[in-house]
Amino acid sequence: MDEITAEDEIAEWSRAQARVIALVQGATDEQVETTVPACPDWTVRDLFSHMVGLGTDVVAGDEPDDHNAEWTAKHVEERRDRSVADLVAEWRETAEPLRAWMAEHGTRPLGDVVIHEQDLRGALGVSGGQDSVGVALIRDRFAPRVGARLPEGTTLGLVGDSWSWASDGGDPEEADVVLAAPDFELARALLARRSADQLRSWTRSGDVEPVLDAFATLGSLPHDERHE
Repeated sequence: MDEITAEDEIAEWSRAQARVIALVQGATDEQVETTVPACPDWTVRDLFSHMVGLGTDVVAGDEPDDHNAEWTAKHVEERRDRSVADLVAEWRETAEPLRAWMAEHGTRPLGDVVIHEQDLRGALGVSGGQDSVGVALIRDRFAPRVGARLPEGTTLGLVGDSWSWASDGGDPEEADVVLAAPDFELARALLARRSADQLRSWTRSGDVEPVLDAFATLGSLPHDERHE
């Protein structure tokens, strides 16, 4: 991927926001109450409330480093009685101040919108955005996190359609454990959005069992297969 500037990342946040707004505006009342498989404690409305609340809180200077459960739950509870239209209006109002915040402090909020866009799409059964710049950026942020969680002395190689990566910076095909899958599948796996059985099915060489826990970057791996 070509070098990406902070301005590019902020522009990608705006594109992702627009996709998510179109997605939730196109959902029925019944669909917005659908449980999100990747966030099973939340409905589509709840997850969208968190996404909106995160932006509002970040601009207000209220963002804990760990994005703890109490903080994220507050986003949902404070917006429990708001309509999707109200949530969209709040997010649009927050957008410009948040873009200014990211220009000064960094584009950490990009990860939230990119990751959860696909979570929402999985719940609603509407594909899209899989080859976006944002997905590639978050993939590249999280691959080293997986690498840092590997058992000592073990190397991991990921081989996609057009992207590959090795935890030791070498040839991915020569790593101790090599997984091969489409680019998007690997990107989502780095976010704990693919099951252990899915990871096992991608094994090209080596013993995948000792490295499975390394993929639990954002919580435990799901028990069921995921395809969002």
